[in-house]
Order: sequence, then C-alpha cells, then structure tokens
Amino acid sequence: MFEAAELGRTLDKGAYKEMVPDLRAGLLNLQQDLRDCDFPVILLISGADGAGKSETVNMLHQWMDPRGIDTAAFDEPTDEERERPAFWRYWRALPPKGRVGVLFGSWYSDPIAQRVEGRIDDDVLAVMLKRINTFEKMLVDGGALLIKLWFHLGKEMQVERVRKLRKNPKTKWRIGERDIAALKSYDTFRAVAEQTLRLTSTGEAPWLIIEGYDERHRNATTANHILEVVRKRMEMDPKTLRGATTAWKTPRQGDKTILDFVDLEKRLEKKDYRKELARLQGRLSVLSRAARERKVSCIVVLEGWDAAGKGGIIRRVTRAIDARSYRVITIAAPTDEERAHHYLWRFWRHIPRGGRFTIYDRSWYGRVLVERVEGFAAEDEWIRAYREINEFEEELTDHGIVLVKFWVHIDRDEQLARFKAREETSFKQHKLTEEDWRNREKWDDYAHAVNDMVERTSTEFAPWNLIEGNDKRWARVRALQILCERLEKAL
Repeated sequence: MFEAAELGRTLDKGAYKEMVPDLRAGLLNLQQDLRDCDFPVILLISGADGAGKSETVNMLHQWMDPRGIDTAAFDEPTDEERERPAFWRYWRALPPKGRVGVLFGSWYSDPIAQRVEGRIDDDVLAVMLKRINTFEKMLVDGGALLIKLWFHLGKEMQVERVRKLRKNPKTKWRIGERDIAALKSYDTFRAVAEQTLRLTSTGEAPWLIIEGYDERHRNATTANHILEVVRKRMEMDPKTLRGATTAWKTPRQGDKTILDFVDLEKRLEKKDYRKELARLQGRLSVLSRAARERKVSCIVVLEGWDAAGKGGIIRRVTRAIDARSYRVITIAAPTDEERAHHYLWRFWRHIPRGGRFTIYDRSWYGRVLVERVEGFAAEDEWIRAYREINEFEEELTDHGIVLVKFWVHIDRDEQLARFKAREETSFKQHKLTEEDWRNREKWDDYAHAVNDMVERTSTEFAPWNLIEGNDKRWARVRALQILCERLEKAL
C-alpha cells in the first residue's frame, strides 16, 4: 500500500514558488465560500512520525485564515476524558457547518498505538476500526465532508531524518526517546498502519496517502487535494447527497400500538406511596454515593406525553442525590449553534464524568418523535437515526455508563384533565403552551412513532421502560425502583 509513497518525489523550488500564490488564494477563497455552505469540513492529519504532520498543520494556518479553522491536537487522554467514552473528546472538537476543523492525531492514533505496542491484538483492532467506520459514516450521513490525509515516510527516509537531526547541534533536541522507539518499531507500525488504512478507506471517507519526504511536494499535494475535494462537494446538488438507507419503516399494523398494552389502572395509595418513596430514595442515596466512589456514571432519559409527570419523577430522583453529583438537561428546540452540528453533538456535550448523573428531560429521541411527526427531519434522516441512536447508546454502555430510559405513558383523558388543571393553577400555567394542544391533535401519529421507537431502539444494553403514568404516585415509585435495580446490577 505504501510503496507508491516511498518514491522520493520532490517539487522544483521554482515551480513551487510559482504555485504558492494561486494555492493560497484558492484556499482563502474556499474558506469564504464555505461560510455559506451547509456542511463542515473535517480534515484528519495522521501518519508516520517525521512525515510532516505538524508542518502541514502550520502551513494550513499560514495559507488560510486561521480565524476560520478549528484545530484540535490529541495526545494522551486527560483524566476527564478517560471518565467518558473514547469518542467524547472528538465530538467536542467537531467544527460547525461552514468551517474547517483540523484534527491532528484524531481517533486513529490510539488504536494504532495500542496495536503497535502489543496492548491489543488484531481482533480487538478490527472491532475498534469497525466503530471508527460507523462513526465516520454517521458524520458523513449528517452532511460533513471528511478528508483523511495520511503522511508517509519510508524506513530509510526515517533513518536519514533522525541522523540529520541528531548530527546538527541546533536540531539535536528534536530527537527524543519516542523517536528512537518509533524507528525501532517501524516495521510493526507500517504493517498496522496498512491494515488500518485498508479497513477504513471507505467510499464516503477514503484515505489519501501523501509522501512526506519533500516539504514542497507535501504542501502542494495537500493544498490541491483540499481545493479539489471541497470544490467538488460545493458543486454537488444537495439532493444527490441524501444517502440511501437500508433501514426499514415499520408498517402500521392496525390501530394498536405497544402503548395500548400498558396497564394504566395501576395505583398506589398515599400511605403506601410515602413509605415506598422514602425507602427507595434512601436506597438511591446509598447507591449514588457508591457510584460516585467507584466512578460509575448514570444517564437517565425521560420521554413521555406532555403532562405525563416527567418533572415529578425528576424531582423525586434528584432529591435522593447529592446536588454536586447530577445535572438535569432540559431539551428544547436546538439553538443556532446546535443546528450547525450533527444532531447528536449537543447530547455528547453533556455526557457525565465518572460517578455523576445526567438526567435528560427529553433527549435524542426527539429525532424519531417530534422531528419525525412534525416534519422537521427528512424521512431518510429519522429512519437512519434508529441505527445512529443504537450505536450511540452502545458506546455509552460499553464504557460502563448505566443508561436508563423511561417512556411515561398516560391516556388522552388523563392528559386533558392535567391540561385543564394547569390552566386553573397559577404557578403551573407556564407549563401549558399552544404547542401542547397541537401535539395532542396528533396523538395517533405520536403513538405510532413511539411504537417504532421502542421496537427499533429497545436493546439488550439499553432497554426501554414503559411507566404506567395515570397515577403519579405509582409512576414515581416505579421509576425509582427501576433506577435502583439498574444501579445495583451495575455496582
């Protein structure tokens, strides 16, 4: 694979000097035009040590307007990053639409390093690369242009580079133990790199291997490739970018949905409720402290009908947990900043550190509920979202996060009664909006969307819990009971 990048290509100094003004002007104009585009450009810089990765990043900052570039360099994960899933730090670094993001290191560095050092075998590497392919497909399906550049340097060139740098007193400091170790393990690194590129050079995100021996050749090749690929994307009809999805729509099978089989007659007397509430809150308090000590995180997702009692459940849960250990994230319509990113971006931002709780009052399921029913997401987008959500949740649970999902269900009559009660109660009137009444008119559409949601995203690692909500006392106790059981199992 790398033979064609070990030919010692060079570019004449005069020819290079002639090319540079046009390349710089082209990149600057590209940035200007990109501002009005509905997609981000994500540029991955990876490759062999000494092949010019850092020099290329510096070149891009010199030739382009650095105010339009978001650059992130990834080294060993910090303690904060280790306490979250591996891709958390990469999601945070993704650029918004209309900008260029340069990722120096990226999600390839760690799998390659682990395999070269013998900490993982080929089977584990393959699993990690499969997850990378899934992640990159999600980004591309979401509209991002992903440009992957691998800078290569042959072994003899590596040896020559180290010798020259060590010989010169002014550059000797640049060669450390890491460079010597990399040279000794070069053959292993090359084999792992070939395997990695072979398994991750896909139709939607192919690799370009650039020979890093000559700086002028390297710079010109990089700039020309960026110009060509981004311009080509700008000229494409947005309609042709909608990828075909293999996901299927669940056909309606009559008027019945899974919600019709939820037993809404379940009740709890006030005396029993108080007793159970105190017991379960005490149990949750002990469990949350144990989770904090053992750095086991928990994410609670609350979905349900308007006025179903989600807020009441949240208050009973948080009353049992140290206020320093949890955050409640209320999800409304996305902001302009959030719209400029992949729809999952705003949820990745709030993934808790080890031992903490994050409670989502509505969540990423808006993609397959309100966005589906109200037409805010195109059909291929919300159909694709089932797969993307399952992959997202699998990443969370694979990391050891306890993910508990609740759908709080009530019937139409109970919802109407609660709406009227809110109208008549001064301190609850703010909870009732015109949107609530509009959503009620689409009850059947939402019920079928919920049915599909449960069918497609209730997995062994993140099952849905349907809470019987007509009786608020029962719903609160039931939710606390399930949360405690899941935490106990994890601990």
